[in-house]
Amino acid sequence: MLTVRAFAKNNITNPVVVAKDGEEALAYLMPADGGPPLRPAIVLLDVKLPKIDGLEVLRRIRSSPLNLHLPVIMLTTSNEESDVVMSYELGANSYVRKPVEFSEFIEAARMLGMYWLLLNQPLPVRDGDD
Repeated sequence: MLTVRAFAKNNITNPVVVAKDGEEALAYLMPADGGPPLRPAIVLLDVKLPKIDGLEVLRRIRSSPLNLHLPVIMLTTSNEESDVVMSYELGANSYVRKPVEFSEFIEAARMLGMYWLLLNQPLPVRDGDD
């Protein structure tokens, strides 16, 4: 919820879907019922998620050809070198450690939003990719 508040404070108005745990995140991105998956502009993923941790969520996201090019940013409090290395090995596009101070977190969210939502050129979606 801090990320949502930080985006709002920075006037980043893109719709945000929040998953409370890794299981819910996977249900949005890879529905088991065959329904249409959520196709967000970016996925912000914490390493330390309940039920299914963020590294396993990332592993499953990248196991689907439909999600190979989905931008995934690990946004986490973990500063463990093994988490950083594993995140990149599993296909994370970026690893950002959450600042402790809220004012610093607001600035980090602003920079993330500016880059990934405004500056980054996403892979074009072709017919049949949906």
